[in-house]
Amino acid sequence: MHVAQICLVGLTFLFRATFAFYLPGLAPINYCTEATRKTASCQSNLPLYVNRLDSAKSILSYEYDKFDFCQSNSTAANPVENLGQVLFGERIRLSPYSIKFLEPQSCIPVCTKVYKPSDSASMAKLQFLKNGILLNYQQHWIVDNLPVTWCLLSEDQKKQLCLPSFPLGCYVSSNGERRDACASFSFDSRLSSANTAYVFNHVNLTVTYHGSAGSSWGDSLENAGRVISVRAEPMSLAHSAGLASLDCSSASQPALAIPIEKALDKELKITYTYSVNFIRDDKIRWSSRWDYILQSMPHSSIQWFTLINALVIVIFLSGMVAMILLRTLHKDIARYNNNGVGASQQQLEDAAEEFGWKLVHADVFRTPDCPLLLCVLTGSGAQVACMSVITLAFACLGFLSPANRGALMTCAVVLYPLLGSPAGYVSARLYKRFQGVAWKTQVLLTALLCPGLVFGVFFILNLMLWAKGSSAAVPFATIVGLLALWLCVSVPLCFAGAYFGYKKSVIELPVRVNQIPRQVPRQSLFLRTAPSILAGGILPFGCIFIQLHLIFNSIWGTEVFYMFGFLFLAFLILLITCSETAVLLCYFQLCAENHRWWWRAYLTGGATSIYLLLYSVHYYATKMAVDGAVSACLFFGYTAIIALMCFLLTGSVSFFATFWFVRKIYSVVKVD
Repeated sequence: MHVAQICLVGLTFLFRATFAFYLPGLAPINYCTEATRKTASCQSNLPLYVNRLDSAKSILSYEYDKFDFCQSNSTAANPVENLGQVLFGERIRLSPYSIKFLEPQSCIPVCTKVYKPSDSASMAKLQFLKNGILLNYQQHWIVDNLPVTWCLLSEDQKKQLCLPSFPLGCYVSSNGERRDACASFSFDSRLSSANTAYVFNHVNLTVTYHGSAGSSWGDSLENAGRVISVRAEPMSLAHSAGLASLDCSSASQPALAIPIEKALDKELKITYTYSVNFIRDDKIRWSSRWDYILQSMPHSSIQWFTLINALVIVIFLSGMVAMILLRTLHKDIARYNNNGVGASQQQLEDAAEEFGWKLVHADVFRTPDCPLLLCVLTGSGAQVACMSVITLAFACLGFLSPANRGALMTCAVVLYPLLGSPAGYVSARLYKRFQGVAWKTQVLLTALLCPGLVFGVFFILNLMLWAKGSSAAVPFATIVGLLALWLCVSVPLCFAGAYFGYKKSVIELPVRVNQIPRQVPRQSLFLRTAPSILAGGILPFGCIFIQLHLIFNSIWGTEVFYMFGFLFLAFLILLITCSETAVLLCYFQLCAENHRWWWRAYLTGGATSIYLLLYSVHYYATKMAVDGAVSACLFFGYTAIIALMCFLLTGSVSFFATFWFVRKIYSVVKVD
């Protein structure tokens, strides 16, 4: 078979494979009525799933059944969460709400909960419900892998914002001020009693679908389609009539009010109801059904502004590095290599009084203090860098979209132990260059130190979540699985990488090292260790400031982060900025005859994590209206893990760039 025929067969196979390929969990589902289902391949039931409840006022999230809601009597199995969903505290369960495709329903009762003042157990459940309302806990419902959204107008009344959750209820303070969701229902005069909480016990669901007629996904079917949005309108209704004659019109029913501080003087009944309506919209394609949710998030113009700002910083730093390499270093190298040949008397006098980075050539590659720790941190940083690059690459290709729940965290957690080999290899090669002898300690610390710190902090925080009964508490079986990934996968791979690292030849240095170290002269204020390191972290942090804000809003708020293309570009700019900043500061340091650059090169990039921690304090004080020591410990504990990963990543990148720069400049000069 000719080469052309082989290529043609291969292209045909790939072309056919693209039509049979769907991202995991993202295959469209065709729905139809019960009558159509008997003659076509489609589904009539629209299962509604409930997820954890969370709040911007509390770090603790709770499962749906933690609140005294109606429970499903179905024997169908609940969806199985992936590793990322479990770590984020998602607990998806089948709800008691029954929806049939194209079958509108009006004021369907689900169940009735009764609270008696004489029953301490029921009063404890009611108090937990009131606390959830006061803390503005949000319900997360899912239909056809889409979040059930709550849409309302923005503050300027010009844009519709669709949030992927809706509130449990709202309340009016003692001075009559409407708080949280009650402020969004300013038109509803029923929600106005002071010092009162209102439970949203009725939900109007509007299901928008794309019809099959004229579509490209199959044969045209009557009464069939695909779901493109599900919107919820929560309401508070005090149903006074029996279940047989319910009326879910807010005009005819008072709001279901619960006194916040005053105890109940009579029995309280909460009847949960729902209504379903269907709307056909053939203008919106199934592949674009997430757009109306994502467009409610921060606009991409902010991302472009941030990207342009970061590019300006990179161009500025690149220009300075180019100026050093092409002008300053070129002159220095030419003068150092001239040895007085053809030089004027003035040039010879300048050479006799020479100062600068060449004078420290015999000390610049001297083994630093604590070389073992430096090698361990550098190897761990290489592992984090490889994991970050691969994860962001998959995210840019669409594999880790918001529709694929928990995929981003799952990918990162699985990739990290699988990339233990780069950590062991980099750490071993550098430690061999330093002529270290404690190679067993070096390998063990590389495999255990940084992952052990992360796991230790994570386990302590998880104990707090266990004690509070939060859904974010990771089950014991999952913790055992994470330990198995670390000890049975990452550690052996780290040992294997270290084995091959020690097998390689020693990294060659361009100059020899004197036995007696050169004394470092007194440094100016800017070139001292602390000011130099702190100055080196400002520019890299400025490149990722907006991205960091959006990520924090996604983790601790209600926004959905989806602009992975911008994030990947910002990540590349971060690496470039860290590298160039470290190179510039190292050159200034060497010109000041300070040869102790090893640790400073690492800490210059790692200082970005200091500003990340400072920003987290600002974010907690201004954006997080949380109360309690446990919530504060959880916030700063998880932020500390993020800062540690940032420290390892940026520190290692700046160290590698500086090491390359120092070897480069000292390899092109003649040393007497």
